[in-house]
Order: sequence, then structure tokens, then C-alpha cells
Amino acid sequence: MIIKHITQYLESIAPLAYQESYDNSGLLTGHPDWETHAALITLDCTEAVVDEAIAKKCNLIIAHHPIIFKGLKKLTGSNYVERTVIKAIENKIAIYAIHTNLDNSWQGVNQQIAQKLELKNTSILQPIKNQLAKIVTFVPENKTGDVLNALHKAGAGNIGNYSDCSFKVNGIGTFKPNELANPSIGQANQQEWVQEDRIELIFPVHTEKAVIQALHQAHPYEVPAYYIHYLENENQEVGAGMVGELSQALSGIEFLKYLKEKMNLQTIRHTALLQKPIKKVAVCGGSGSFLLKKAISAGADAFISADFKYHEFFDAENKLLIADIGHYESEVYTKDWISALLTKKFPTFAVNFSGINTNPISYYH
Repeated sequence: MIIKHITQYLESIAPLAYQESYDNSGLLTGHPDWETHAALITLDCTEAVVDEAIAKKCNLIIAHHPIIFKGLKKLTGSNYVERTVIKAIENKIAIYAIHTNLDNSWQGVNQQIAQKLELKNTSILQPIKNQLAKIVTFVPENKTGDVLNALHKAGAGNIGNYSDCSFKVNGIGTFKPNELANPSIGQANQQEWVQEDRIELIFPVHTEKAVIQALHQAHPYEVPAYYIHYLENENQEVGAGMVGELSQALSGIEFLKYLKEKMNLQTIRHTALLQKPIKKVAVCGGSGSFLLKKAISAGADAFISADFKYHEFFDAENKLLIADIGHYESEVYTKDWISALLTKKFPTFAVNFSGINTNPISYYH
């Protein structure tokens, strides 16, 4: 296997364009053209994890959290980040991080929590704006099907659970080729009137290059006419958090017991139990307190996340139950999902789970 084949596949599911501006996802050490025979999957990349990769002969580590998060100004081994990076470079180990782009992906971190809790009717809690565009082009009506098929294959025309979506209206296109043109229809210096279809399709902004390339390859005209609009619409398949429903309502204490069992938790920090059943549940893997107001406005009865500060618990204002399950605990199951994805896509490629518990927090019982 070549590293870039693996990372390109992961980015087809969690594009780097989905990561937050403060994040540092992607290939952090190593080269995309390196060969790799085995990968080690972990939540965090630490010195111990690099040692484990060396022992297991894995020259690719796939981590959720990027070990290089803030800028590195020196590499002297003065802290665990520098030492981890130095050890990886010395041993020619590539480190790849799939962080907030996976958090914001429909199939990512929050979907894994939702599936663990068997939530139904799930949707993104805070969809991201400015991730969609629309392409409009004009095609001779007998070639419309060919162009649409090419655009669909390039990623255009997907809306929610629907694919191959487009809008079409018929009209007359006019043009006059000059003597330097090489028209597929018409002759030089003669006005042409052609029955054409105007077609419109929505596509994710990060696929724009592929969509335009597909248009040029499939369109019969020497120079196809098209224009692109960047939309402010929310992309309902991309964003922070998720909200769904339990199959049946539970009391507060029943819900906490259910949550502890399903997520294999040692402890839960939570607000006071409410005098109402819990049916609608919002979730956010990692530090999700910024979504509390969204969870309340979505009508959630409970909000599962991590890293709530003391005073932030007051912000629930008895409108919902906050269940802080821990940062590591809320994201650890992404390892299972990444492993399953890679094993299915590359069945002959060795995928190893890290046996190291990288949770920096311990609990005294």
C-alpha cells in the first residue's frame, strides 16, 4: 500500500475541508508516497504509541487527535510533543490525524455515539454553512445525459439521502465560431441556434476541481459555458454534534444507567435529574459545551458531551440534563470505526489497534 491511497480514502469520507480553522488534521510526519504494510489506530499519538508502532512494524499511525496541534518552533525534545515527533521521524513513521474533519463528518465521531446509544432519526446539531456551491451549464439536449452522469460521478447532485439530483430547463443557445475555433457543432463565421438544456447541480465546495474537470471532459463543446454560485445554505450532512431519539423514553436515572452501560463508562458528571422523561438526546464527542444552546433549542432532553467547566453546568438552567462522560470516553470508539472502514476497503492491509490506553485521566474508586 501507498500512504496517500489510504489517506485519500479517509479524506473522501472526512475531507480536510471540513476541519475547523484552528485544527491541524492530515499527514503530520512522513511522505504520502511511502509504502506501508501496516497501520496502528489510536485516539492519541504519544511516545508510547510510537514505540508500539515500532514493535509492531507499523510505519503509519492513524490518530484522531493531532500530536502537532499548535506550531512547533523547535525540536529539542523538551516536551512530550517534540519527543513524539522526533521519535516518529527518526524511525520513519508517518503520523496522520483525522480530527475535527471527522467530528464534522456525518459518519464520524457523533454518529458512532448515536449508534452506540441506538438513537433514531438522527440529524446534525449545528450544520456548517458555506460548504456548498451550484454549477450551471448549457448542453445540447442530446448530450445532457452524458454530462449529468459525469457530474454525478464527480460528486455533484447529492442532497441528503438523495443522489443524482439536478434541475433542467430547455431553451435555445446561440453562438458564432470564428476562424480559429474548432466547433463540434456548426461552422466558422456562421451563427448557430442550438436546442440546449440548462442544467443545475449542487456540489460540496471541496469537490469543485473534480466537478469542473468532469464537465470539460464530458461536454461536447470546445469551450463549455458554465458558472458557479457559492451558497450560504447549511450543509445538513456536515457539522458539529448530532441529535436523535431513543426508542423509548427513560427516566433520568434509567438514562444514566443506560448511558453508562452502552458507553462502558466508569463515571458520569451530570446536572440534577429533571422531573421529565428523556427521549430526545443530543451528543457531541470531545469538548462540546459550545453546543449547549443548540441542544436546548433543538428540544433535547439530555446532552452528552465532555469537558464541561463548573459554571457551564449552570447554563443548562434545568432545561435538559447535561451528561459529561469524559473526552476520551466520548471519542474512543472512533478507533473501531476507522479500523472497520480500512479493513473493508483494503482487506489485505494490516490494521492494528493500539493496545495503549492514552487517556491522561484516571479515576479513583
